Amino acid sequence: MKTLVAIVGWCILFVLCWPLALLVLVLWPVVWLVLLPFRLVGITFHALFAFLHALLMLPARMLGWRPHKPQYAATA
Repeated sequence: MKTLVAIVGWCILFVLCWPLALLVLVLWPVVWLVLLPFRLVGITFHALFAFLHALLMLPARMLGWRPHKPQYAATA
C-alpha cells in the first residue's frame, strides 16, 4: 500500500511540477543510501534491547513465569 501511495504521489507531482518530480526520482536512491546506516543502527539497538530483556527475564522464566496473552473484550 505504501508503494501505491508513493507512485500516485509521484504521478501527481509529475503532473504539477515535472522538474521537481524528476529530481525526486534521481535523488531517492541517494537519500536511501544516506539513511541506510541509521536503519542498521536501529536494528542493532533493537536486537541489543531484546537480548537484555531476555537476559534480565531469564531468572523469572526459570522459575516458571510466562507472559500472559492479552485478553480482548470483543469475541467472535
